[in-house]
Amino acid sequence: MHMFSKEKNFYGGHGIVGAQVSLGTGLAFANRYRGNDNVSLAYFGDGAANQGQVFESFNMASLWKLPVIYIIENNGVYGLTKGQFSATADEGQFLKYYGKNHFPAIDLAMEAIISGATFVARSFSGNAKQVQALMSAAIKHRGIAVLDIISPCVTFNNDPASTKSYPYGQEHEITMHEIQLLAPDYVDGKEEITLEDDPEGSVQTIDMHDGTFIRLKNVSRDHNPRSRLQALTVLEEAQRDNLFLTGLLYYEEPRITLAESENLVEQGLATLPAEKLRPSAAALDSVMNQFR
Repeated sequence: MHMFSKEKNFYGGHGIVGAQVSLGTGLAFANRYRGNDNVSLAYFGDGAANQGQVFESFNMASLWKLPVIYIIENNGVYGLTKGQFSATADEGQFLKYYGKNHFPAIDLAMEAIISGATFVARSFSGNAKQVQALMSAAIKHRGIAVLDIISPCVTFNNDPASTKSYPYGQEHEITMHEIQLLAPDYVDGKEEITLEDDPEGSVQTIDMHDGTFIRLKNVSRDHNPRSRLQALTVLEEAQRDNLFLTGLLYYEEPRITLAESENLVEQGLATLPAEKLRPSAAALDSVMNQFR
């Protein structure tokens, strides 16, 4: 998030801790303003899911029909503090130093549909084939797209018995160079969790490295992604059944943009050269002569 390269169209250096949402929206607005075919991709974590700029960006992108894709890397934890619930944490979840979470989870796919997004999907990071297909379709879609990618992470399990906890780290602290030279196998590698087959309408249980599991349900062929009501209904049912619903949830044909409906000029005044903004002396003389 700290890297930046204007030549490669990478603006991560100016957007951290959720700020990349509004930054990505602004870049999409610039692309729309300039009339090019670029698409803005804004990545953010679920820790930013309760920030006002996320929903304001959704609303602005919907109003202006901006070419932007919001990708949520949803792992259910705060990447900075670790000991607190994120806005997408499940109600009833328990953390040792925080206690029980009494608040319902924010469903960003549902929020996106309500905000007017015209392409909404959810997937699992282990299902690379589905993620790639959804990303490709979202890029081709000329409008606001939201992809909620469930990305399980056990790195910040703060149980003292865990090798990933603060207490364990404080008692076994070794600098990076010492780990590489003296204990090269200190970090135990884990096999990548992938999903090979994901039939439509199926429910699959994915076992995680820490002994927990998640349940994924792929939307069935009967699901109509053009129905906003049906999309909200299946999301609510998935919440009730503790399922992660994956696949294309909602799609809407791009509408006329605000710039098109207001008949705005093709080129903004801020980008016009001086010779077009400032009339020549001969043109001014011609106008003044009409009043003599």
